[in-house]
Amino acid sequence: MGSRMADNLIKAGYNLAVHDINHNVMKMFSDKGALTEDSPLKVAETSDVVITMLPSSNHVLDVYTGQNGLLSGGNPLRPWLFIDSSTIDPQTSRKVSADVCNCSLIHKRDGWKTPAMLDAPVSGGVLAAESGALTFMVGGTEEAYTAAKPLFLSMGKNSIYCGGSGNGATAKICNNLAMAISMLGVSEAFALGQSLGIAASTLTKIFNSSSARCWSSDTYNPVPGVMDGVPSSRNYIGGFASKLMAKDLNLAAASAKEIRLKCPLTSQAEKIFTELCNNGHEAKDFSGVFRYYYSGKDEQ
Repeated sequence: MGSRMADNLIKAGYNLAVHDINHNVMKMFSDKGALTEDSPLKVAETSDVVITMLPSSNHVLDVYTGQNGLLSGGNPLRPWLFIDSSTIDPQTSRKVSADVCNCSLIHKRDGWKTPAMLDAPVSGGVLAAESGALTFMVGGTEEAYTAAKPLFLSMGKNSIYCGGSGNGATAKICNNLAMAISMLGVSEAFALGQSLGIAASTLTKIFNSSSARCWSSDTYNPVPGVMDGVPSSRNYIGGFASKLMAKDLNLAAASAKEIRLKCPLTSQAEKIFTELCNNGHEAKDFSGVFRYYYSGKDEQ
């Protein structure tokens, strides 16, 4: 995801300094004329804006506050804006934002005395990242959001301001929670309908012209052979990996537990996708829950 986003920033005319633990990615960007650095700290020392895209909350904490992290060079800082597009829990987003905002700036910018941070996870997946069609869900100050909007629109087609720090992360896990539960409901209905003798193609027509219509039925149908160009048409290869969905559901379940909110569907969805991963399907698209969980079919 991050490499595709960086490509679009280059296309938009921005000068990049890049760090990645994957040396092949570093070479790829070096060949494109981007500056490559051997640590997050070095990126911070040469950049006015820093954008991160990382797998988990622990990775975010390490990259920002760990050894040779973005904030490890001490006060003051050169970057006036930090944007984290990782999908992580809102509590971690708020903690890192507080750490950033407790620093000062080497060069004051338009009256800003401290750097700002935005949590800005994305929706759309790898294909949208490649084509510059991502949607950003953004938490932080409205002033920082307005200043960052040209960057978002260089990498995506839409950005939505969600409110204060951590609200972008909250929006993302809520979106993916709803997406997971929707996919489970549609898959369960298809499995039941087929078992009772009605074709999935017929059920799809009914769903999509009736009250059951949703993204999981009309855009990302989980049943093989019903829709072209979706993961179910290519053995669930590509798309949004089940292990990532399980991770996001874990974030949602942990957040619900922390505030003592009853979320039984969240717990059940997390259990199902975790089971899917434990059975060896973690790399398959999450719509594969139709085949590997409800239909009881394994790969041939």
